[in-house]
Amino acid sequence: MKKVDLGVKPYLFPMPMLMIATYNEDDTVDVMAMAWGGISDNDKVALNLSENHKTCKNLKERMAFTISVADVPHLKESDLFGTASGNTMKDKFERTGMHATKSAKVDAPVIDEYPITLECIVDRIDTEDGEFRVVGKIMGVLANEDVLDESGKVDPSRLNAFVFDQFQNGYYKIGEKVGTAWNSGMEYMKKGE
Repeated sequence: MKKVDLGVKPYLFPMPMLMIATYNEDDTVDVMAMAWGGISDNDKVALNLSENHKTCKNLKERMAFTISVADVPHLKESDLFGTASGNTMKDKFERTGMHATKSAKVDAPVIDEYPITLECIVDRIDTEDGEFRVVGKIMGVLANEDVLDESGKVDPSRLNAFVFDQFQNGYYKIGEKVGTAWNSGMEYMKKGE
């Protein structure tokens, strides 16, 4: 099958739907949806943003944030967080009817309705060539009990998480386990021995 050159596009799939929560200067909650980020080390996350976001100003001032995994039951609210700007819609969090609790570990809100939240402090901010990249240090992880399995680990099938599709601007629910990491390909390890 011939491959077609689609040009230079940010085409990767899946892209995570991450909810970045910070406090505004008046201690109100700001939440921003983002897909350009993820784990960058065992205890670090990386966020790639445009500096004009209200969240970026909050990150520089508070040096703390939380990241939550968006879930299907809160898809509409999560979509609003990615559509509306905190610079122009000051009450976007309040409009959703969601709730927040102050993190016990960092100066940032924990969105109560999301199933899993990483509490982070800003380790460093890199601004180069118009980019705004935040590296955060994970200080703690909170999870709703109903997403944990019998051994106390997060069960991805219970998260009801969804991902972003940059090809057609869609959201897709995830959760079906199709293999086991560091095991499903073991038959190839034994070939040629």
